[in-house]
Amino acid sequence: MRTHYCGQVNAAQLGHTVTLCGWAHRRRDHGGVIFIDLRDREGLVQAVCDPDREQTFATAASIRNEYCLRVVGVVRRRPEGTVNPAIASGEIEVLAHDIEVLNASLTPPFQMDDDGLSENVRLTNRMLDLRRPQMQRNLMLRYRVTMAVRRYLDAHGFIDIETPMLTKSTPEGARDYLVPSRVHAGQFFALPQSPQLFKQLLMMAGFDRYYQITKCFRDEDLRADRQPEFTQIDLETSFLGEEQIRGVMELMIRTVFKQVMDIDLPDPFPVMTYADAMLLYGSDKPDLRVPLKFTELTDVMKSVEFKVFSGPANAADGRIAGLLIPGGGELTRGEIDAYTEFVGIYGARGLAYIKFNDVAKGRAGMQSPIVKNLSDDALAAIVGRSGAKNGDLMFFAAGKAKIVNDALGALRGKIGHEKGYAEAGWQPLWVVDFPMFERDEEGKRWAAMHHPFTSPKDGHEQFFDSDPSKALAKAYDMVLNGSEIGGGSVRIHREEVQSRVFRALAIGPEEAQQKFGFLLDALKYGAPPHGGIAFGLDRIVAMLVGAESIRDVIAFPKTQRAQCLLTQAPGPVDEKQLRELHIRLRQSEPAKP
Repeated sequence: MRTHYCGQVNAAQLGHTVTLCGWAHRRRDHGGVIFIDLRDREGLVQAVCDPDREQTFATAASIRNEYCLRVVGVVRRRPEGTVNPAIASGEIEVLAHDIEVLNASLTPPFQMDDDGLSENVRLTNRMLDLRRPQMQRNLMLRYRVTMAVRRYLDAHGFIDIETPMLTKSTPEGARDYLVPSRVHAGQFFALPQSPQLFKQLLMMAGFDRYYQITKCFRDEDLRADRQPEFTQIDLETSFLGEEQIRGVMELMIRTVFKQVMDIDLPDPFPVMTYADAMLLYGSDKPDLRVPLKFTELTDVMKSVEFKVFSGPANAADGRIAGLLIPGGGELTRGEIDAYTEFVGIYGARGLAYIKFNDVAKGRAGMQSPIVKNLSDDALAAIVGRSGAKNGDLMFFAAGKAKIVNDALGALRGKIGHEKGYAEAGWQPLWVVDFPMFERDEEGKRWAAMHHPFTSPKDGHEQFFDSDPSKALAKAYDMVLNGSEIGGGSVRIHREEVQSRVFRALAIGPEEAQQKFGFLLDALKYGAPPHGGIAFGLDRIVAMLVGAESIRDVIAFPKTQRAQCLLTQAPGPVDEKQLRELHIRLRQSEPAKP
């Protein structure tokens, strides 16, 4: 039905007859000549209809936005002064000889080039939203990313193997989506949070380089970079060490960025330990475009009389840190109050500050309500450690380490981007040497920081019984511009080590066998050393297109309330279906027919 895509018609086709199919993006009647911007997935082309062809002109006059059309015409140059450099076909236009309306359209609820739409309107009318040029570009780029990934992995010996969507519920850090079994009354499948256990089994089965671009499911609270179902580039490999795995994966990301967007990422990526990331930035995914760093002051404040500082400094889980803002002395009191309110979101009770008007004068050259409460030694340490200069300002956070890290880390990013400290470009980073364990939300037991199949650093099994907080893992995250785009680890390949990890997590032998028996059994049959990583495809594509939310790079996403506004899912089912699944609703929750 067509010879070319609209966006691919250019000066190379001058004088040729072309047949195009697409949608009427806009129709304009200029006093006897009608222009139709015809749109398809590759872009726009201008079709011109003149009164010399009466039937074609009459058809053009009846066309409205979003009519589906077939246009046959001759490519010619646009008149001088009408070239449109903003589109690929901007040098030419198509003189229409024949126009066929393949299908008329109702008046759409919005224009396809309207960028001010509410997200609810877009998601409710997602099919039409996907016609918009920006969304077309987003999904086309997503396709190019996945193809670049597949080409790279194929060239490096990785095999695409599917794993089950209906599996067993296992504790992997988030709430499972459960699927009731009709055949086995009262029993449930779970949708996979990741293919973690299956890809480890594939390593044990001898498929030493596996990958899969697959859906994963997590029933957790949503935000801009989370969805109940998301797409993961999942990889696993055998007989490679931690640094070798990182090398293969780093080269993949560099290759993809270069092929898809012509972006040259650093070679090699910098590497930072988890401990240093938390010390300097308060985050395990620091945005290195922002050069601001923390100044550690916990030890300095232990002996000061100011209880707001000395209390947390002497607490087991306390921390005092400063954030130096070069030139920050120009901040107004209103701006400081706004930043104080901002850190309150993260649990901080306040935000102390010192303006350094004249460092050489010591206390006399500092402006702040808290200066009078600090000793000369403490003030000298603040200046010495931070390198504060005249005109600078330092913010202080005190309290539990997590609150200090979260609050001051968020403030670092906010000020860095708002006040122009952030650099342009792309700043990748490997964060390594994560703790094996962290306390659960109640603080009563240890939980796996990554997942319970992560291998400890060599020799760190000795800490499992004495002090699990000292055990480090062979885990690594890839961070880009302050977002974690991939995370992985070397896995445990010995059954006795896996059992010791379960014990440290208070998972007894019976529970371990019940939930992970198939994995523990497989480890006894010559399991090879192996490890891998998973990348968030949605997040990578969102960063490449500059989208604020991953919903803008997913064809049919859910809202932040985990709903599909297009299909009205989730929705009720009839009682017959529920009975087949052996499910009874409470009397107060009748099923809707």
